[in-house]
Amino acid sequence: MAAVTTLGLGKTMEKKLHSVGIHSAEELTEIGSKQAVLRLKEQYPNTCIVILYHLEAAIRGVEMKQLEDTCKADLKAYFRQL
Repeated sequence: MAAVTTLGLGKTMEKKLHSVGIHSAEELTEIGSKQAVLRLKEQYPNTCIVILYHLEAAIRGVEMKQLEDTCKADLKAYFRQL
C-alpha cells in the first residue's frame, strides 16, 4: 500500500488521516474525499473546505486549481451540510 504522501499530501495531513483510520493512498481513494473530510471534521472541528478540495484533487491526481467548477460546487454543497 502506498503512503498518503504519494498523492501529494503532506506529513501533517498524513498523520491526521491516520488518526481517523485512513492509512494509505488506496484507502483514501476508496472512501473518497467526502467521507475522509467527514471523519476529519469529527475529530478536528476546525477542518475547512480547502482540505476537502485538497483531498479531492489528490485523489484525482490534479492540483486543486484544476478542479472543475461543478466539482467545487458539489463539494461546497456537501461541506455546508456537515
